[in-house]
Amino acid sequence: MNEDEYQNSAEPISKTKRKAEMDELQDIGVRLVELSKERLAKLNLPERLLDAINEAKRITANGATRRQKQYIGSLMREVEVAPIIDQLQRWDGKHTAENAYFHQLERWRDRLIADDKLVSEWMIKYPQTDSQQLRALIRNAQRELAANKPPKSSRALFILLRENSESSAPDVAEEAE
Repeated sequence: MNEDEYQNSAEPISKTKRKAEMDELQDIGVRLVELSKERLAKLNLPERLLDAINEAKRITANGATRRQKQYIGSLMREVEVAPIIDQLQRWDGKHTAENAYFHQLERWRDRLIADDKLVSEWMIKYPQTDSQQLRALIRNAQRELAANKPPKSSRALFILLRENSESSAPDVAEEAE
């Protein structure tokens, strides 16, 4: 909650609750400091916040690190944190919709390997899939499974399924329920 919302709210928020909210923002800022430059770039953070995060990565003195993290926490008050938290959860693998999507793809892969007659069902749902490549990966995965070899083709099959279903990921996630 920013200062304007605080002043305009009907019921004042206790000092303890405000401090807890600020601590949460600072914790998110600490998580941002731990991210790589590539991931930080994907978050589209304001320039001041990004500069403060990069500065925190350079600092080695304990007291200075603590002050810089507090500064990052104060900058976080000006930023919409919901999309940042959502993206951090995705990267942590805790995003339930994404998990459901991947579990559904794993079930598809396992079903296709067990019964290659389901290829036509997959092709109806995702006609952009290269059927020859799909059938070859299924055959290779079946051979690897029978020979007790590492699942190289099974992984490649999962990647193919993911790439061809990404355009309609919500549909696949709904099937999981």
